[in-house]
Amino acid sequence: TANHTDATSINVVQKEVRPPVPPFTKETATQKVRLAEDAWNSQDPDKVKMAYTKDTVWRNRSTFLQGRESVREFLSDKWVREQHYRLIKELWSHDGDRIAVRFCYEYFHASEQRWYRAHGNENWEFNADGLMKHRHASINDVPIEETERRFHWSKGRRPDDHPGLSELGL
Repeated sequence: TANHTDATSINVVQKEVRPPVPPFTKETATQKVRLAEDAWNSQDPDKVKMAYTKDTVWRNRSTFLQGRESVREFLSDKWVREQHYRLIKELWSHDGDRIAVRFCYEYFHASEQRWYRAHGNENWEFNADGLMKHRHASINDVPIEETERRFHWSKGRRPDDHPGLSELGL
C-alpha cells in the first residue's frame, strides 16, 4: 500500500520572520528603521501590528500595552485622533538586538482642531526573528501653525528624495 498523508491532518506552524534580523549592522538597523517608518506612515494598524511579537510589551508616553491586539487598538484610536499623520524616523544607535530611534511626526488633532509636531525617542528590542518584543517611546508634542509644517507628502511612504530629520534641522 502507498504511504498516504491526509493534508488536513498536518498542523503546519509557519514561523514569523521579519527581516532584517539581529544582530544589526548600521546598514540593517537603518533598513529596519525605514521599514518601520513606512509601515507607520501607511496608518494601517493591521499591517503595523505584524512587526511586533504576539506578546510585545510597549510603553508609549504614559500608556502601557501588551500584545499585538492592544497595539492594533491603540493605533486605530491614534490615527482617528491624529489626522494627516506624517512621520520621519532616524537611526540614533544600535547594538545586537536593539535599536534606538529619534523621530518627529506632524498631525492635525481632530478634537482640538490644531496642528502639532511630536518629537520623540524610541528604544526597540527584537527577537531572533526580527519581531519587536519591546518598544519604549517618549514623546513631546509641540503646537505648530499649519504654515510651520515641513512634512507635505501624500499619505503613505515618505518619498526617497524628501529630507530626513537631520537635513531638516529637527
